[in-house]
Amino acid sequence: MPLHFFNHFPMKRRHALKFALAGLSIPSSLRAAALKMETMEAAAQLVHKQVEAGMLESAVLRVQRGDDVFQKTFGKAGADSMFLLGSITKTMTATAVMVLADRGELSLSDRVMKFIPEFSEGPRKQITVEQILTHTSGLPDQLPENNDLRRRHAPMTDFVQAVVHTPLLFQPGEKYHYQSMGILLAAEIVQRVSKTPLPDFLAKHVFTPLGMKRSVLGMGSFTSKDVVRLQTEHAAPESGAGSPEAKDWDWNSPWWRSFGASWGGAQCTAHDVTIFLRSFLHPDGKVLKPETAQLMIQNHTPGMEAQRGIGFAMGPHGFGKACSEKTFGHSGSTGCLAWADPQTDTSFVLLSSLPLRVSGDLFVHAVANVVSEMK
Repeated sequence: MPLHFFNHFPMKRRHALKFALAGLSIPSSLRAAALKMETMEAAAQLVHKQVEAGMLESAVLRVQRGDDVFQKTFGKAGADSMFLLGSITKTMTATAVMVLADRGELSLSDRVMKFIPEFSEGPRKQITVEQILTHTSGLPDQLPENNDLRRRHAPMTDFVQAVVHTPLLFQPGEKYHYQSMGILLAAEIVQRVSKTPLPDFLAKHVFTPLGMKRSVLGMGSFTSKDVVRLQTEHAAPESGAGSPEAKDWDWNSPWWRSFGASWGGAQCTAHDVTIFLRSFLHPDGKVLKPETAQLMIQNHTPGMEAQRGIGFAMGPHGFGKACSEKTFGHSGSTGCLAWADPQTDTSFVLLSSLPLRVSGDLFVHAVANVVSEMK
């Protein structure tokens, strides 16, 4: 199985080979590089095994540590293939909110109703921008009528109005409960404040400044040939669960690909997701002030069930077992995992076509564990 190394990995590999052929001991710096290559080969083999077994159609693995980059494509995927990111999208929507915060147009302590006045029934009037970005608002993950809305190709405004009136699960700020619908409201705030659709806002203020040339919320100018087909027969119930009756609104449907869900509709390459992650490891002010980028990757839910930053999950749980507490990232139910560990300057991106409810235990978390343990 051919492996693809970028930057100075190939040069070190050739130098190590020269030392070995000459019967000389390999310098420690080259031994370290060779160890990394062995680690990445082992990680890649875990993915390749599932392609050979017929379980996985497409995947891309991209790992970067410092300036060293490794990338491998699998199955039908190419280096420029775009994958539906699922909930990794939430980190990008949160970034859009923080762009507005940097401009002084909102703050995390603002009440959501300041920007969405109709969101004011009962205790929801107390919900803050920070709470919808940290999953502590009390809103549900998906609406009870989610499938009905998708089945009839409802416009985004219908989803927003449903969230405005849907019952809260608990008092705002009381505890953590993962909530995609809070991220929907975050997107609505961006659109009302900026008077710009979120896909256009992200393109102008996040993707373009970072050089993310094959990233989009919805489809934009891209076509179905640019995006990887997902193995929807393994999808979750809220995404159709592979039912033939859901073909018109599942992850692969033209409607959903173009819908631009702020909680799960971004489509990107592994290369672009890496750029996005590393903009938080080494913030340079292109999108956010450095202090704002750092604020997003700090724990905002101390003492609660889960550690959450602004849009990001925090800590090693769900990423790699050897990741540090400072690790930040997100998974995507479509079959994706992305994280970065400031302690080792490592970013990890694995995008696949096999939904995470199957691929997670099958290979995604095992690959992440192997990479996280790389010395």
